[in-house]
Amino acid sequence: MMFWYDHDVSGWGWFGMSVGMVLFWALVITALVLVFRAANRPHDHTPTPTPTPTPPTPEQILGERFARGEINEEEYQRRLNALRLGPLAKS
Repeated sequence: MMFWYDHDVSGWGWFGMSVGMVLFWALVITALVLVFRAANRPHDHTPTPTPTPTPPTPEQILGERFARGEINEEEYQRRLNALRLGPLAKS
């Protein structure tokens, strides 16, 4: 019987234990919510591969030079025929 009278928890002790228990469960629930949100968040850091631009074809380059006025129509037609026919056109 001495135990019950010797180690009595006063009102402040009960208050401290109650606040401690509420804070403990609030911490546990907050941690679970944060873990759940982090697991279900879409991954923004994964880079999507960007398509590499295709280099212009020789005919496109020739057309651009003609459009800029670097070569005249006769030169354009001659070079275009050479591109389309290949190396056999020279003989």
